Amino acid sequence: MLINPAVVKAKRHENGWTQQQLADVSGLSLRTIQRVESQGQGSMETSNALCAVFQMERQQLMAPADEPAAWSPQKVAGIAVGSIVLGFACGVLLMYLIQ
Repeated sequence: MLINPAVVKAKRHENGWTQQQLADVSGLSLRTIQRVESQGQGSMETSNALCAVFQMERQQLMAPADEPAAWSPQKVAGIAVGSIVLGFACGVLLMYLIQ
């Protein structure tokens, strides 16, 4: 489920909470809070817990459908490495077929 990371961060800062404090009051793990704020990913249970803590409706917490969640650096790095490996493999295969 795509959660809008900017909303979570803004609401957390409004309350003057650290990520650990938000994790404690919501009953979620610190890692879950970090993942929501960095990648915008969370389960239905995560969104329910955050909505309860922030006293807001789920629609206010969700990322808009037409606006994808931000790409994490890990995802970008994975795509880059995969592209390089695939390009190298295609080049080797092409060299093998030419001979």
